[in-house]
Amino acid sequence: MSKLSHINEKGEARMVDVSAKAVSERTAIAEGFVGMAAATLALIEKGETRKGDVLATARIAGIMAAKRTHELIPLCHPLAISKAVVNFETSRKPVGLRVTAEVKVSGQTGVEMEALTAVSVACLTIYDMLKAADRAMVIGSVRLLEKTGGRSGTYRAAKGAGADP
Repeated sequence: MSKLSHINEKGEARMVDVSAKAVSERTAIAEGFVGMAAATLALIEKGETRKGDVLATARIAGIMAAKRTHELIPLCHPLAISKAVVNFETSRKPVGLRVTAEVKVSGQTGVEMEALTAVSVACLTIYDMLKAADRAMVIGSVRLLEKTGGRSGTYRAAKGAGADP
């Protein structure tokens, strides 16, 4: 196992010094899934939810979360994000919504945590907006699908690996 970069010689947590790293274009794509009853998904599709447009609200929440990841996750660097996109795809089997987020930056550190945070908060927002109709919803399968840039290069998750749906 490689040495953890967020731990110093004494075993203490620290923020990694990225000042010597080259600036490069870095991207990350993450996904998650909100499982729900078919009737709950129908509420979204028909626009009949009591709290308003679920997907528009979850999209904004995910984008905002990507921009504020450094405030939520200790030791993350504040980044000048150049792109944050959150998308949704309905699923019938299993029933629910697949949530994806793509984040991009030109910088000295990656945006994996920003993409994962965007997906997580978008999923939580979906749950919050629909909980009156379906408290049995399940949030799961949050994972990194792809990252590019930086010293470690490109990573792509294996098809189907770790994914529930």
